[in-house]
Amino acid sequence: MYLNHKNRASDREKKIYSKLHEKRKKSLEGGGEKKVENQHKKGKLTARERIELLVDENSFVELDSLVTHQSTKFNLENNKPLGDGVVTGHATIAERQVFIYSQDFTVFGGSLGRAQATKICKLMELAIKTGNPILGILDSGGARIQEGVASLAGYGDIFFRNIQASGVIPQISIILGPCAGGAVYSPALTDFVLMNKENSFMFVTGPEVVKAVTGEEISFYDLGGSEVHSKKTGVSHLVGESEEETLDLARKLLSYLPSNNLNDPPFDPEVREESEQTSLRELIPDKENEPYDMKSIIGTIVDSDSLLELNEDWAKNIIVGFARMQGFTVGIIANQPLFLGGAIDYNAADKASRFIRFCDSFNIPILTFVDVPGFLPGVKQEHEGIIRHGAKLLYAYSEATIPKISIIVRKAYGGAYIVMSSKHLGTDINLAWPSAQIAVMGAEGAVRILYRNRLKEEEPEKVLEEFTHKFKEEFANPYQAAELGYIDKVIFPEETRNEIVASLHLLQNKREQSPKRKHGVSPV
Repeated sequence: MYLNHKNRASDREKKIYSKLHEKRKKSLEGGGEKKVENQHKKGKLTARERIELLVDENSFVELDSLVTHQSTKFNLENNKPLGDGVVTGHATIAERQVFIYSQDFTVFGGSLGRAQATKICKLMELAIKTGNPILGILDSGGARIQEGVASLAGYGDIFFRNIQASGVIPQISIILGPCAGGAVYSPALTDFVLMNKENSFMFVTGPEVVKAVTGEEISFYDLGGSEVHSKKTGVSHLVGESEEETLDLARKLLSYLPSNNLNDPPFDPEVREESEQTSLRELIPDKENEPYDMKSIIGTIVDSDSLLELNEDWAKNIIVGFARMQGFTVGIIANQPLFLGGAIDYNAADKASRFIRFCDSFNIPILTFVDVPGFLPGVKQEHEGIIRHGAKLLYAYSEATIPKISIIVRKAYGGAYIVMSSKHLGTDINLAWPSAQIAVMGAEGAVRILYRNRLKEEEPEKVLEEFTHKFKEEFANPYQAAELGYIDKVIFPEETRNEIVASLHLLQNKREQSPKRKHGVSPV
């Protein structure tokens, strides 16, 4: 009798546990073998394959794998796949804890319904509570139409949590398929958007709607592909040639970021040996208006191969990105004389100001390399709101309480001198090279205004040359600013790295209290 009881208990346990095994197996199948095959034919990986590539081996712990939707309309009650089109959980990347969700296009086209939204929101809340980054892999046909307003409510709930997480934990969106309609606003609210060159699309209204409303015919790629968002709109920060490369870029980006706003950014002790950098002098052209690549200067000063540039192909007249200085993570902002002479236009102002605010939120010091002739003139710039956009840059630098260090390499003219991390905006350490020209405007332009009557004399070219030379000697240099205390130190170019590293050590424990207020009103 005892044996019979034991056998019955054993059979019951097998049945209980076999049911769990069966459900786990079912949850791994996604939309089924055929739909997985179709995903691969498109050159796309599945939701789980993407997670495996992104995280450390065997580190992913899935949550809510048995969740199903509760909709009963349009015969949905007879189709209730486990997981409901999104894989959620936590893992480690380079041994750091992260939270991840990955939309599964093989299940309802990855469309977002109430259950999927609840899973994502639950994960976001856990990420905020534990102070860990969240990465979203998006591949979705949009809102699940069969669920009506419940689907729209799901998007609203996600947007709200994106905003609650903003400035608290890093948020990275990886677009590896379509992201359309209201869905685009979740990645737009996150800190960084990464796209795959061929298979990533983002647009508010698709090609069919555009044609119906405006009569314009356009492809998915030309409307919202990676090239559009990396070159024209600035929505995409990094683009990978393949899904694998895009996921590698996400891992690399994360290596520069702290886990939350209460932590310091990662420190990498493996840095290059310091060397005399006399070559820096050779990188500045003799002619003051001759272009050169500012990235060659940055690359010589920061740790070897550590510069990760963001928005590389958008607003190319300004450079933003992360780098390391003797292991310290730093944010880089620099004028780029190769494009528009390094002048600030409305897109450059937007690009830099957003990056400053991210760095300020996450305790990342900012290094600013200055070579700016001014704000870009023109009717288009004025009509597109260069006043409002330029004010964003002023606001961002002034608001930031993190360590701020600037180096004037060559030109710093007019209002652009003030905007580019000048002492007047609260920058901690302001350095200048002997080649720096700090003035209201360029020497020749100033002379044409100041001596316009003299230039009407018989030898205007001689007068122009003579007074331009005198103006440069007296004003177009760093020494008047240094005498007034606006420049802390004039340094030789080869001293730059050591000066910056010393300043980073000095400012490590910087504490600055802003006036008490709910928040300022940025000129967004």
